[in-house]
Amino acid sequence: MFAGGKRIRPILCLETARIFESDSGPALYPGCAIEFIHTYSLIHDDLPALDNDDLRRGKPTSHKKFGEATAILAGDGLLTLAFETIAAAPVAAERRVAMVTEIATAAGTVNGMVGGQVADLESEGKKVGPETLEYIHRSKTAALIRASVTSGAQCAGAPAEDVARLRRFGETIGWAFQVTDDILDVEESSAALGKTAGKDIAQQKATYPAVFGLQQSHKIAEQLSTKAIAELQVYGERAERLRTIAEFLVLRRA
Repeated sequence: MFAGGKRIRPILCLETARIFESDSGPALYPGCAIEFIHTYSLIHDDLPALDNDDLRRGKPTSHKKFGEATAILAGDGLLTLAFETIAAAPVAAERRVAMVTEIATAAGTVNGMVGGQVADLESEGKKVGPETLEYIHRSKTAALIRASVTSGAQCAGAPAEDVARLRRFGETIGWAFQVTDDILDVEESSAALGKTAGKDIAQQKATYPAVFGLQQSHKIAEQLSTKAIAELQVYGERAERLRTIAEFLVLRRA
């Protein structure tokens, strides 16, 4: 958990909670839980059976440093710890249940992270259309980012209308985030990324640059970002930091 990273998901969770409550302390629980799930997914993604990578966040991947068995068990342990952490959140029981449902769905199979990863693997070396590409990106990456935002709102007791609005924001900005990730894999070096650059091309992954080209991919990321940020307009200055983070997710260079 201390190998680096931008901690984007817990930050999104905390900043969303701050729209509705000045004390965002309780949102640390779902925020940490989501970071546990995200880190478990990276550990497992890097395994030889999946992406087979040697570098993550500028350091040797878990299985390279500790062995495959320990890496698998570390991921299993982090996933389990995530739900133990949500259950301990100091909020009303109905809020904890809502967060568990939201995060479990996002990490799961149909339209969730695991389902997106399966579709990603099955699409390697194949010509995929825009609909399949969208499903992979919205499930593999956007789902957990969506849950980061939504669980922050749920933890803070946001009304159902706001939860729905912020779910749309999270889904769309998460999609834009993965499109940007695809672009960076082509445009940036391994040193800048902290992971192996050019991996998508080498493994013939289904990516936006592969399907649409780089120029159009940049336009798609910008369009998605604009659409997502429009959902925050109703909150005015309360969502300023969330808006800034959303812009960073698309404009970042590494």
